[in-house]
Amino acid sequence: MKKLMTLVLLVAVASMSFAQKKELKEVEKALKNSNFADAKSAVSAAEALMGDMDDKSKAKFYLLKAQALYANGAGTGANIDEAIESLDKLKTLESEMGKLKYTKEANDMTAEMVNTFLTKANDAFTENKYKAAAKGFERVYRMSPKDTLYLYYAASAAVSEPDYDTALDYYIQLKNLGYDGGEMVYYATNVETNEEESFRDKASRDLSVKAKMHSDPKDEKAESKKAEIVKNIALIYVSQGEDEKALGAMADARAENPDDLGLLLSEANVYLKMGNTEKFKILMEEATQKDPNNAELQYNLGVLAAEAGNQEDAIKYYEKAIAIDPNHVDSYNNIAVVILEGEANVVEEMNNLGTSAADNKKYDELKKQRTEIYEEAIPYLIKALDLKETNLNAAMTLMNIYSALGETDKFKAMKARVEAMQSSAEGN
Repeated sequence: MKKLMTLVLLVAVASMSFAQKKELKEVEKALKNSNFADAKSAVSAAEALMGDMDDKSKAKFYLLKAQALYANGAGTGANIDEAIESLDKLKTLESEMGKLKYTKEANDMTAEMVNTFLTKANDAFTENKYKAAAKGFERVYRMSPKDTLYLYYAASAAVSEPDYDTALDYYIQLKNLGYDGGEMVYYATNVETNEEESFRDKASRDLSVKAKMHSDPKDEKAESKKAEIVKNIALIYVSQGEDEKALGAMADARAENPDDLGLLLSEANVYLKMGNTEKFKILMEEATQKDPNNAELQYNLGVLAAEAGNQEDAIKYYEKAIAIDPNHVDSYNNIAVVILEGEANVVEEMNNLGTSAADNKKYDELKKQRTEIYEEAIPYLIKALDLKETNLNAAMTLMNIYSALGETDKFKAMKARVEAMQSSAEGN
């Protein structure tokens, strides 16, 4: 009885082994005829028998499955992702077996896929199809994990889409991998176009130079991408409203590159967005120390001081901006605005006066004070209008001031100028 059961078991195993080989042969036959639809169907049938396959058969199956799904580059995105996964399983399995029968063929296939998808990704990026480019570069990276540059390209393409969620995922992967990006870049000049081109590796470049297709080879080390990566992580968090995460990422970014003024300003803007104007001011002051000849920084500090009601400080910052850049039109505008803010209180006090002799005397004093405010603001408004002839706000403010001062000729001239600007704006 035991012998009979053993015989039945042997027959069953033999039948199963025959079925496995038959299904794998069906896949091979379909692939040989480039019939990828039939190949995928045969793969599905063979996959149902995988539980009973030995490791050698599994390795062969993974290769055939990848070939069927890849379909010489015609497979869908999902098919190709699955093909990459199948090749990875093959390489892992044979590495564990210590026998690399199909790994070389898998590596050759991977190299072919890398070239195909790298070309497609580059073309997509050139055609501004950033979503496709990002996915393509990410696939290339997964096929060749040592080439982290392609994950960086994927992140850059995702930002250009813009697809910030995907870009953030890629950038975080790069950060965790410790990606620097400061690798050697190999250049040579194309003999036909006389344009300098870069190569993936030194061997490819040298081969092309030897074939006289390129000349003047040179090697350059690319700048580190670490600061850019952590900065972009922080900025994406800002765009997503994740302010605390943004500040944490920004701290990492500044630690990588403490002298990066752009990072400092980005951190300042995060604090401003969070309503922490005191921290914003501290960082902006730090920025002006790093770049004392930056008129825009001084102007921004002036805006902050004005919003806080510190008029004297605001004017000092605006004047510093003008000292650096005499044509900084916004600073002239804003000095006039700060000066004219004093008018409101004067006018209110004038309107609250009675008709007594004392009130009349006070009225004349206030009127003189208002005139002095106007006269102090006029030169800044005129300069702002000279620097920007379409400055409608400056022109309208001057028109109203001339009217209040009773300077009829100047009022009429400015009125005509305002009407011309308005007419031009309507025409556009």
